[in-house]
Amino acid sequence: MLGWALTFLVVALIAAVFGFGGVASASAGIAQILFGVFLILFLITMLARAVRGKPPG
Repeated sequence: MLGWALTFLVVALIAAVFGFGGVASASAGIAQILFGVFLILFLITMLARAVRGKPPG
């Protein structure tokens, strides 16, 4: 999921450089949403591992 967020961020940056404001705005919005979902899932996973008592790795 983080990979998709970074991909949309790169698309947004490239679109902004070439002057495609609408595409850049949409891609940046999608990247923000995906990054937020990634962070939430990451925190849930870390919390679940801590509750179970498994060491990382």
